[in-house]
Amino acid sequence: MIISLNGELLQDNAARIDPADRGFLLGDGVFETIAVRRNAVRHLAAHLSRLRVGADLLDIPLPGNDELIAGRIGAVLTANSLKDAVVRATLTRGPATRGLLPSGVVVPTFLIAAYPMPEPAGPARLVTAKSTRRNEHSPLARIKHTNYLDNLLARQEAARAGADDAVILNTAGNVAETSVANIFILVDGYLLTPPVADGALPGIMRGEAIKLARGEERTVTPEMLARASEVFLTNSLGVRPVAHIDGAPIGEGEPGLITQLLATRL
Repeated sequence: MIISLNGELLQDNAARIDPADRGFLLGDGVFETIAVRRNAVRHLAAHLSRLRVGADLLDIPLPGNDELIAGRIGAVLTANSLKDAVVRATLTRGPATRGLLPSGVVVPTFLIAAYPMPEPAGPARLVTAKSTRRNEHSPLARIKHTNYLDNLLARQEAARAGADDAVILNTAGNVAETSVANIFILVDGYLLTPPVADGALPGIMRGEAIKLARGEERTVTPEMLARASEVFLTNSLGVRPVAHIDGAPIGEGEPGLITQLLATRL
């Protein structure tokens, strides 16, 4: 696989990340996952805008403008002969002296890699994570940062339970999202998704689903989740129906009408 590391195209096995890179040592960085379908990079401007928001929060300079980054993404796709792909753009603060507080001149590391688009996943079986909670009060809940350990704990818990993903609750006990996706529920005739204030990541596809299906941002309790007639997940790769949560079927256990509609539109 050929990657772009700080603007240079390299074979992945020849690339080198500095051992003092704060992304490796401290998770000091941000990233974006971007879908490419039939040579079209989906929602690139929105992804790069969110990447800049995260970089600004952490005070990491993002090298180049959107046009330059788009060119690097295109170069990686061409070099790997990929027309349908998953692009991962990762920005870290780069190497620095030892210690928590950043010091000296920041020389960020910017890595772009592309992978073949996986086959669509089937309906998901979810469990509610008990091993961790989302801190909805932290500004980090609103960006895609490179320290994903809470999500990792939740996903491992789901795997041990034989599930595909885990619902993560916030500190108030309300639904935030899953380990890799935003969540939508149809309950009492309303299509709802947890608000950013409850710890939901402001997902790109989440925003598109809200617009297309007239969804509402509203606090979702576990009780509301349990009695929902339709549940689906959204992330950069699209829409995934949910069939079971904590062992109980959702509706008829089949993808609902809204899920089916959005799956063809997003």
